[in-house]
Amino acid sequence: MSTDKAGKVARMLDNPSLNRASRKGKQTEDELLLQRPMARVPRPLDPQLGAFTRDDPWRVLRITGEFIQGFDALAEVGAAITVFGSARIAPSDAMYQAAVQLGQGLAKAGFAVVTGGGPGIMEAANRGAREAGGVSIGCNIELPHEQTVNPYVDISVNFRYFFCRKTMFIKYSEGFVLFPGGFGTLDELFEAVTLIQTGKIKRFPVVLFGRSYWAGLVSWMQQTLLAEGKISVGDLDLLRVTDDVDEVLKIVTESFQRDGV
Repeated sequence: MSTDKAGKVARMLDNPSLNRASRKGKQTEDELLLQRPMARVPRPLDPQLGAFTRDDPWRVLRITGEFIQGFDALAEVGAAITVFGSARIAPSDAMYQAAVQLGQGLAKAGFAVVTGGGPGIMEAANRGAREAGGVSIGCNIELPHEQTVNPYVDISVNFRYFFCRKTMFIKYSEGFVLFPGGFGTLDELFEAVTLIQTGKIKRFPVVLFGRSYWAGLVSWMQQTLLAEGKISVGDLDLLRVTDDVDEVLKIVTESFQRDGV
């Protein structure tokens, strides 16, 4: 072999960044990755070994993974409407029946139905979508008490963090319909109108279903928030209130036809 060729081979083999561990007498990154501490006495389970998963750096990775999981699971979802409402409403309740009808109507109109995946109004809307042959989606959340997915969900995505879940509701929805509910329903309501009001997302319909239930809140917003200048006149136009399932379907359909791509 000529001197030039030998020198070329030597230069090709010289890779200081990959030889660092050998030169310094340290373990390679693969070795460090694949090893873990073990107790001297064999144990089939050792909770202490998982302590690092409760540190903030690991939580950041888990949050990133949760977004990726949600985006991946919902990437092919087309037009969708998210339905919110109380988990405490029984199938015998008129609001449950209305949510079933709405789920059916949305599915027949070509919309996927998204809910929080739980019981009550969520179950009703998913049930309606399933019965009408539509796409029924549930975005479930980890809570201190036991959380189950209702049996009418076709695509289920589980979340540990509320803000990751709320991002999916906003990103994959062409409108929100809010049935009577508690703090969680109110949270989603004001999240949506705040993002629309501040221009963070395009305007989409936010419909409050059940006039008698929402009347007090709407009146307070008119007589207090608007009267004291805390919101503008046009801000109240972000909300539509109705008792009619057909009107909801008309609102979301016309909005999609007007603004959809």
